[in-house]
Amino acid sequence: MEIGFLLPATNQSGDLPTLARRVEALGFDSLWIPEHPIIPRGEHTPYPFGGPLPEHYGRWWDPFVALTVAAAVTNRIKLATGICLLPEREPMVTAKVIASLDVYSAGRVILGIGAGWLREETEIMGANFATRWQRTREMTEAMRVLWTEENASYQGKQISFPAVRSEPKPLQAGGPPVVLGGHGEKSLRRIAKHYDGWCPLTNDPVEFGREAKELKEMFRAEGRDPAKLMLTPFVDPENGKLSDAALKAFRDAGAQRLVMFYAWQTQELADGAAPFIEMAANIVERARALS
Repeated sequence: MEIGFLLPATNQSGDLPTLARRVEALGFDSLWIPEHPIIPRGEHTPYPFGGPLPEHYGRWWDPFVALTVAAAVTNRIKLATGICLLPEREPMVTAKVIASLDVYSAGRVILGIGAGWLREETEIMGANFATRWQRTREMTEAMRVLWTEENASYQGKQISFPAVRSEPKPLQAGGPPVVLGGHGEKSLRRIAKHYDGWCPLTNDPVEFGREAKELKEMFRAEGRDPAKLMLTPFVDPENGKLSDAALKAFRDAGAQRLVMFYAWQTQELADGAAPFIEMAANIVERARALS
């Protein structure tokens, strides 16, 4: 089982080239960068983790610029969005950015996506919050067409364009894997029908295992091979103290990778990510020992 690290990239999180090199040197298999293009001023949807929205959310860099910086100084680690808010983006430019990064990084991109929870942000960025899941699906379908067809066109309810030429094509055949966050039957059915994997936020391997089993059954029902399903939960590393028992339980539940997500330390991450990378390094070693 591999271990990734999620890093909110800001001016305060540390020198990104140095951090990316350290993540790779310590044996993490992937670096994940989250996205919030803007944060509305004033009152808005409550923060999902409780309390006020951490101030640094308004300072996050663009994930694809940050991942390009990381790509330039690394050779092995996967470069992932954790997560990219697809409903808030335009399909053709986004498809080109992702394809360019995939070529430049020698095929190391993973596209972690979600529909977003901050209604005000979604709507300011031009999307309808109520139909954001439909737009997420259409964005994914449209980008896959742009990544694979020489005369790419798409006609959906929210996204449509005539035949266009879009290059470069991604180095990965068919484009980078697209993994969706979320919980519950609706999210699992969306994944089974349209996506390549699942990246839920959880610290409960039992519940994760139950849902992963359901998802595999849904994959089979859709005529898809569950062996190709990418299972990558985001897990709080508990300041590096995530137990061997928890690691084994996640592995036995089918997780191929755990992404270290400091859910309750996001404010401190803004003041320097290096200590948190070092705290999680022992988890990389222990996860390998379980394999």
